[in-house]
Amino acid sequence: MTLIDGRRELARAVAAGVAMEEVFVDADSAASLLHDDAAAAPRDTPDEPCLASLAAGGTRITGLSRKAFERIAFGSRNEGVVAVARYRAGTLADFAVANDRPVLVIEGVEKPGNLGAILRTADAAGLAGVIVCDGRTDPANPAVIRASLGTVFTVPLAVASVAESIGWCRSHARRVVAAMPTGTILWHEARLAGRTAILLGSEAHGISDAWPQAASAGTIHLETVRLTMAGAADSLNVSATTAVLAYEAVRQAGTNP
Repeated sequence: MTLIDGRRELARAVAAGVAMEEVFVDADSAASLLHDDAAAAPRDTPDEPCLASLAAGGTRITGLSRKAFERIAFGSRNEGVVAVARYRAGTLADFAVANDRPVLVIEGVEKPGNLGAILRTADAAGLAGVIVCDGRTDPANPAVIRASLGTVFTVPLAVASVAESIGWCRSHARRVVAAMPTGTILWHEARLAGRTAILLGSEAHGISDAWPQAASAGTIHLETVRLTMAGAADSLNVSATTAVLAYEAVRQAGTNP
């Protein structure tokens, strides 16, 4: 069970078939969502869930006063709806992705905001999917859902161990390109487009030793890349690094399909 806060997030969860147990509504700000009025704005759009349709499907809708609703809303932002939902990210057994686009493998990321931002980047750049490898935060965390703008429900996503992720890269013939401060080549010199697994580790520890060990054993092909760092810091935030690599992959796909 988890909380989904926000209209876009709820609409995307509903479109993805996520089961809703109950929706709490700020009776003042979200009253319009309760009605299927032909004269009103279109419903069930990516940004506007239809609560009447949810109620017809058996979801309990509970109206709250503004003061009561603000006690359960996420931070200070009030979009009028907070849902209680049943959601769990899938496994690699169900991870069906396009073979001609990169996947992201995110190892050991701890902060929900970073994971949510990474999912949002994967969605925007049109990447094939995301593997949360040895994750320190659950993709069902409400902060992940919020930071991803609900794309956690739309981007192909799997949770796996390091060993399972390495095995998946091998069985699907994915070249692994890992970002690290000591990478051997610059990020734009690597072939990121196509059948690639772009690997990023936690900001504190980087990628685990299992990846270079697997490369040494011939299990996977591993290449390491670095971003130029002109200041005092030796690395970027992991979500910022993800965005740079994701859009370099997009650029390469456009010029070298």
